[in-house]
Amino acid sequence: MNSTPSATVSPPEKLSLSTKLAFGAGDLGPAITANISVFFVLVFLTNVAGLPAGLAGSVLMVGKIWDAINDPIVGVLSDRTVHPWGRRYPWMVFGAIPFGILFFLQWIVPSNNNSVLFWYYVIIGILFNTAYTAVNLPYTALTPELTKDYNERTSLNSFRFAFSIGGSIFSLILAQIIFGFFPNAPYQRYLILGAVCGFLSVLPLFWCFLGTRKQVFSRQVGETIEDNSESLPIAEQIKVALSNRPFLLVIGIYLCSWLGVQLTASILPYFVVNWMKLPETTFPQVAIAVQGTALVMLFVWNLVSQRYGKKAVYFMGMGLWIVTQAGLFFLQPGQTTLMYILAILAGCGVATAYLVPWSMIPDVIDLDELNTGQRREGVFYSFMVLLQKIGLAIGLFLVGQALDFAGFISSIPGQIPPIQPDSALLAIRFAIGPLPTIILIIGMIFTFLYPITKEVHADILLQLSERKRNETLD
Repeated sequence: MNSTPSATVSPPEKLSLSTKLAFGAGDLGPAITANISVFFVLVFLTNVAGLPAGLAGSVLMVGKIWDAINDPIVGVLSDRTVHPWGRRYPWMVFGAIPFGILFFLQWIVPSNNNSVLFWYYVIIGILFNTAYTAVNLPYTALTPELTKDYNERTSLNSFRFAFSIGGSIFSLILAQIIFGFFPNAPYQRYLILGAVCGFLSVLPLFWCFLGTRKQVFSRQVGETIEDNSESLPIAEQIKVALSNRPFLLVIGIYLCSWLGVQLTASILPYFVVNWMKLPETTFPQVAIAVQGTALVMLFVWNLVSQRYGKKAVYFMGMGLWIVTQAGLFFLQPGQTTLMYILAILAGCGVATAYLVPWSMIPDVIDLDELNTGQRREGVFYSFMVLLQKIGLAIGLFLVGQALDFAGFISSIPGQIPPIQPDSALLAIRFAIGPLPTIILIIGMIFTFLYPITKEVHADILLQLSERKRNETLD
């Protein structure tokens, strides 16, 4: 591939602020539900529903197995959807309300029997993950349909994750407020939190549809954006996608980044309360320190990326984050100020985990179109969303199993939380320190091998433009 940009490349395409805001809002609802789930669902299952830690982790793992099936299916189906609104919007609009309702149902405790609870949460988890996929995967596939510009895609994703992290921060503040109103009623506070967040998660999806549809429709008038791979079976499309080496590297980068996020987030409540000996209300404040820093750094990293490129930004952010994760293992009870400093440094790295992999994937899709002549955004984005959920499932499952193996004592609803054994405390420290550190280092290796630079991507767009011009002349 010739990596020298040509002077005939089309001028930069600029999206309006209102379009970027509306697009970013589309990730607000999924971010709220995902953030509440990753920070609280394991704690809810062990400390409110009363499930053993190992069984609680298994509930979440089983629920995610379904995602291995529904993500690629929804991705391909959205590619093939024929509707006056286009390929993506029908999924987002019609799936929004079921998405909010099913999220709320996760926070009900229907029985005191562990077997009944297990199967209830498994079934609701499967249904909710299906609804999450139906609204979020087509939304993520809107990026290449809004713009082809290299820098605008990074900018677009900075708005997306600004809303995503902003939603995460908002959900944590909301949790702290609700918890404050119900300090001695854990079931009621989670039930209300689930109802409020479920309702609020639906509305931004409609904002996204209304605010971006003109841009998408205008591009559809200028060029045909449709799936032309219907003759290929799903298995064959997946095979072609996985033969794309840059895509495999993006998968590795994203999986390592997101697994680092999920492991840290899922164990953080236990680390703050059980190891640092701080009140339960302190945990949302620590999480806000991480997410608040990430929100600010999204725009900083976006500017740095335009000057130095996506790979350089990733290396800078990950370097800070790796040092932070390693430092958490050595943190001692009473070092509260140092804990907040490390949380801020972690936020700098978390921002790159959100921003960089998602701004790489549209470039990979363009390369796939150049190599195959087909546009399969849904196939590629289905793998990315699938990996996000697998990362969450693996993180929560490993944490649950490790805590159970280390002798973690689950709380009994209505009673004082028990004192945890030293073995459980060591497992908590290892899960928040050395384990994510190793995973993040592997992600940096994948980033070093990633080949699509700004110049290479410009050449890809040039070749695509020339091909379409020749096809028009023919």
